[in-house]
Amino acid sequence: MGYNSLSHCIADLEKHGHLKRIREEVDPHLEMSAIHLEEFERGGKALLFERVKGSKFQAVSNLFGDIDRSKFMFRDTWTDIQKLIALKNDPMQALKKPLDNLAIPFLAIKALPMKSRWSKPVAFGECRISDIPQIVHWPMDGGPFVTLPAVYTEDIEKPGIMNANLGMYRIQLGGNEYVQDKEIGLHYQLHRGIGVHQTKTNARGLPLKVSIFVGGPPSHILSAVMPLPEGLSEMTFAGALNNRRFRYFYDQDGFCISSDADFVITGEVYPNENKPEGPFGDHLGYYSLTHPFPLMRVKKVYHRKDAIWPFTVVGRPPQEDTAFGALIHELTGGAIKSELPGVHEVHAVDAAGVHPLLLAIGSERYTPYLQGDNRPAELLTISNHILGTGQLSLAKWLFIGAKQDNPKLTTHHEEAFFRHILERIDLRRDLHFHTQTSIDTLDYSGDGLNTGSKLVLAACGKPRRTLGNQIPALGNLPAPFGEIQVVFPGVLAISAPRFTDYETAKREIGQLCDTIPVEWIDQFPFITICDDARFVSERLGNWLWVTFTRSNPSHDVYGVKSFQINKHWGCEGPLLVDARIKPFHAPPVEMPANIREKTKSILKY
Repeated sequence: MGYNSLSHCIADLEKHGHLKRIREEVDPHLEMSAIHLEEFERGGKALLFERVKGSKFQAVSNLFGDIDRSKFMFRDTWTDIQKLIALKNDPMQALKKPLDNLAIPFLAIKALPMKSRWSKPVAFGECRISDIPQIVHWPMDGGPFVTLPAVYTEDIEKPGIMNANLGMYRIQLGGNEYVQDKEIGLHYQLHRGIGVHQTKTNARGLPLKVSIFVGGPPSHILSAVMPLPEGLSEMTFAGALNNRRFRYFYDQDGFCISSDADFVITGEVYPNENKPEGPFGDHLGYYSLTHPFPLMRVKKVYHRKDAIWPFTVVGRPPQEDTAFGALIHELTGGAIKSELPGVHEVHAVDAAGVHPLLLAIGSERYTPYLQGDNRPAELLTISNHILGTGQLSLAKWLFIGAKQDNPKLTTHHEEAFFRHILERIDLRRDLHFHTQTSIDTLDYSGDGLNTGSKLVLAACGKPRRTLGNQIPALGNLPAPFGEIQVVFPGVLAISAPRFTDYETAKREIGQLCDTIPVEWIDQFPFITICDDARFVSERLGNWLWVTFTRSNPSHDVYGVKSFQINKHWGCEGPLLVDARIKPFHAPPVEMPANIREKTKSILKY
């Protein structure tokens, strides 16, 4: 469907029963995000907020909250886009199956951006930042944020739209030390596309021109988060996916403007100008705390007639960005095999906050494996490749198994995958630490901002144990440990008192390791130490979230009868992970109960 605007898309969704209208006035402070969360959790529809308190503009959310709805919006081009991506990975397919790929050249024509000469809907009017819906998502957020922006910048050395970057970086519209309507905050790192452009521009003593597109056809939003190959413009992808060329023009101040957007905020980022940004309830399920990030001086805010403000809510997964990830995986799932030789699957686990935990399947074809040694070799080479690739490098935990051991194994059935690994892993040999390295900026479990450790657990060969599902006999756990629960076969959760410091933790968990028999490894090779074993064992998602977002491998991994040979660490008995909340961790996001109850009445639930 070639949408020419966001309102065109909304009308199409409503016509086909994919949209719900919220007609009563709703407060953008917490209420709108709570309504979104309630509708998403119920697998509901996209939401159009007709009356936003304090703003003349309508707002829409949950556009991408269901993968079937997302594919419906791109129904005319979905199959051809998949073919286009597949052809980039395997160009010979065009020769092998020419009749299957006849539409690709026509799709390429739609991909070329087009300069608008007469039709410029977004230039209908101008407004202030404070006129936009001031949506505050969580109680501790530092102010209102833009959560679905497409942030456009150009390379000063290669100007023009074909070498530009379109990325999704969160934008703080007010609060903190920002001068209302004149300054906003941009949250990004200098190694990202926009950061590279800033470094080049600022090196010449010039400000970086930034255009923030909000709204427009939904393909523009998706393009801003797509992991596109180097050299492929996000604007060309947006045009191809929408079956309508990306339209743009330059205003009198020299800013690139998306003609079809609902809003465009223009401004400049000057060298070394930063202000505190945050806190913000983020995708790990915790608040990212206040840190200095680039400041943008606002120039203008354009809007189209009857503009609609799109937003989403991020927090403990699953959320709408979960569907984003599933959508991207469907489009690009085959690309990983060509980009990472020997890799069959890599799955960033959404329930664990995406970046902290990777599950992977690789080939294990080296001689030691064929001789029955069961010693991972190629898997370790593949692991290094995975952890050196793009955003996969932000991972803390990587579990990797061999395709040869079970050709039907998939990383997307998480419990079955963990059981496969835990049946085979040799904890004396198969643990590989990376210390003093980079992790996700939003992950506060490490040594400092963006700094922590990684642990690769690689396993291959025949099973060496049968996993247990009954709590083994032990008698009383040593003080101060509490109840013990089975999470799933092979994994236990044990309650412990509140974490105070690492010296105390080492002493207490050391006593626990002295109590647990080595033989437990035959049934339960993995144990999570946590604040509440009952909560952790209630469902798989709880265990994934607690275990892998609240631990730093180099500091929080222990083992029964652990040892160190040269620089290698291993253990004879079970592996223990201290996944308690630490004093330096960011607080988890929670919506007040009274707000959640009010939203249920608005939604008529």
